[in-house]
Amino acid sequence: MGEKKKKEAETARWKKVLVVGACVLFVVLMIVSGMGSGWLTMFNSVKPGESAVIDYTIYNSAGDPIVTTDTNLYKQVVATGKGILAVKQIAISANTSLKESIYPLQVYTSQNGWDSAFALHAPEYDAISAGIVGMKVNQQKKITLPSSSSMTQLWTREELALRNLSIDDFNVGDLVTMGERQTPDGASVNATAVTYLRIGEVTRKTPAGVVVDPGYPAADVRVVSISGRN
Repeated sequence: MGEKKKKEAETARWKKVLVVGACVLFVVLMIVSGMGSGWLTMFNSVKPGESAVIDYTIYNSAGDPIVTTDTNLYKQVVATGKGILAVKQIAISANTSLKESIYPLQVYTSQNGWDSAFALHAPEYDAISAGIVGMKVNQQKKITLPSSSSMTQLWTREELALRNLSIDDFNVGDLVTMGERQTPDGASVNATAVTYLRIGEVTRKTPAGVVVDPGYPAADVRVVSISGRN
């Protein structure tokens, strides 16, 4: 093959490469344009003031999951006979403080379906709100929640008797359902208080009664999506 024919063959090969490359690029651009700009959010991180939808599992001091959006985890715990509540995802504003004392989480119970609410305390909400700053979509993180000894309750013998219960009905490590009442801010004195669920753990038994701790030290959080500022 002469030198001229070699150059012509080389040029033809490069033309084919360029044509194929252009076709591939065109297809990629068509796919990207069809996806819109939403795919770009996977590279973004949560910034203060932005709203993020999150999955979460909250644990007690014994490391038991108390509430979770994880359906598989929920089924696994229920199968063992332990107590756990299913909750829905929430949209939380990053690095903001809750004005109310309680943030209600919608939970599922066999008695009321999704009509019940679980009490997430303001310091716990604030810790999650601050903890998600800098997280990306699908990133998971364990967030430490503030604990307070003032949350611990003593259920006296007399109080238990009013519920037809005794100290002997409880063992250390038992999970017990509690009710927390809150009157909405700005409501009248005669306004009806709202009762929220809370699950406490029996930490010890004394001659005076049963000590119950409703505090939670940690939560696993996963960012599902990020939206603009509220």
